[in-house]
Amino acid sequence: MEISFAGHSCFKVKGKTSSIVFDPYSSEIGYKLPKLEADVVCVSHNHFDHNFVEGVKGSDGSVPFVINAPGEYDLKGVYVRGFKSFHDDKEGKERGLNTIYYVEVDGIFMLHLGDLGHVLPDDIVSELEVVDVLFVPIGGIYTIGTEEVDEIISQLEPSIVVPMHFRTEKLLVPKASEMNPLEKFTNEWGSDGVKKVDKLKIFQKSDLPEETQIVVIEQL
Repeated sequence: MEISFAGHSCFKVKGKTSSIVFDPYSSEIGYKLPKLEADVVCVSHNHFDHNFVEGVKGSDGSVPFVINAPGEYDLKGVYVRGFKSFHDDKEGKERGLNTIYYVEVDGIFMLHLGDLGHVLPDDIVSELEVVDVLFVPIGGIYTIGTEEVDEIISQLEPSIVVPMHFRTEKLLVPKASEMNPLEKFTNEWGSDGVKKVDKLKIFQKSDLPEETQIVVIEQL
């Protein structure tokens, strides 16, 4: 399995028999979405920086299957379960709903939090048997803050944590300058706890680290 980072909260996961893209974005955010092909597209919420499904082509020339709501799906060897959550800590009253996705590809279990605005409730945590790779927003302002990120990592004890949704020089969303940069998060873990890769490749469970490791994936 190979994971590449297209920027912001957008990732492509390529498995042995199928592929999935999370949260493709519009060029309005300041990045140009690279050419992406996938069998499945997961959208955490209906904001322009997460829902540009038109930017993803089907891997076999057809239109990819789009998942944009909670539920269970089993498509081409990809298992997806979406959980209802909120974009804020006020049960969606400020920014609406958010769907987090628990996905299995090639026996590796991943959790993409989208624009989660609160710590995970116990009823969701209890449904997550294992989280091998956690995609977590670290920029704050629109999502969970530093303390909530740390709490969720403690809740789930993932093998790998992949940061997303952080401030960069190119990001053009409102209040982008107020968001936390990647370095604020990685500095807390120290150089020994952070690994940088062009693409994250996991061939089997034994490839996973025994202790939680932060993996920064370079943007395509």
